[in-house]
Amino acid sequence: MAAALDVIGIGNAIVDVIARAEEALLVTHNLAKGSMTLIDAAQAESFYAAMGAGVECSGGSAANTIAGIASLGGKGGYIGKVKADQLGQVFAHDIRAMGVQFSSKPGQESAPTARCLILVTPDGQRTMQTYLGACVELGPEDVDPAEIQGAQVTYLEGYLWDPPRAKDAFRKAILAAKAAGRKTSLSLSDSFCVDRYRPEFLDLVQKGDIDILFANEAEILSLFEAKDFNEALQEARKLPGIVALTRSEKGCVIVDGPKDEVHVVDAAPIAKLVDTTGAGDLYASGFLYGLTHGQPLPVCGRLAGVCAAEIIQQVGARPQAPLKDKLRAVLA
Repeated sequence: MAAALDVIGIGNAIVDVIARAEEALLVTHNLAKGSMTLIDAAQAESFYAAMGAGVECSGGSAANTIAGIASLGGKGGYIGKVKADQLGQVFAHDIRAMGVQFSSKPGQESAPTARCLILVTPDGQRTMQTYLGACVELGPEDVDPAEIQGAQVTYLEGYLWDPPRAKDAFRKAILAAKAAGRKTSLSLSDSFCVDRYRPEFLDLVQKGDIDILFANEAEILSLFEAKDFNEALQEARKLPGIVALTRSEKGCVIVDGPKDEVHVVDAAPIAKLVDTTGAGDLYASGFLYGLTHGQPLPVCGRLAGVCAAEIIQQVGARPQAPLKDKLRAVLA
């Protein structure tokens, strides 16, 4: 049966608040640069007050990836929990305006819609403080097996492993995809997230529940507790699926375990680094778009690199211009 969607994503539906900050602010608040830390409602209010003027835009890792796929001209769907409040309305409007199928029902009595407070330091690195709010209420009842089975790939973000009921939704989606012969994909999201759930993530990828794994260098080192990238790469080669490893300006390495192939792809050039928010998310957009449109892995890697390069030259993690304009040069 032909798939109605290229990719459906499941993740934390979040509105981002992005502000410029000096390194001193990170030190003052004892923040680990480049990390994502979960905070409660009171901390969110306090931290928001300490931030400078910010830009608000819809975000969430998996939602950004699906928005990128839509920007490339692909067919994307998204499952995520928001409240029927102002930010929830903003999130729903923004993702639907991108052309993404979003049918998740908003909560009426839930916690407020989630927000991520992002500090961008002068080097373009982003440090995130996230209040999950309504996201923690995502559960198995929000996952429609028919919707999952109607997509070539189901894309899951590692951050989703934090809320307990979301973990059950995660597993339900994997089972539904497998039952229909569809593929599942996972982004490890953050090395600190991997530290928290290493045994569970290893179990997922080693037994073949995940067909396509995305990780940056820090995340894959954490997953395998490796001393260097080469050691982690050799472990990745033992996995039964495809592994896409991003290395910032060094490009990426793509491992095809079943075929015992390794592809090294150079990074796409950029004019100026502005904000690294969404680099990994948009890398996944390009890669999954290519994969669901029959492209070989090296081409998927090049397209992924172009998408990542575009997003880090702007503020925010959603494309400001259609990414499909970049397809011709890569696919020619």
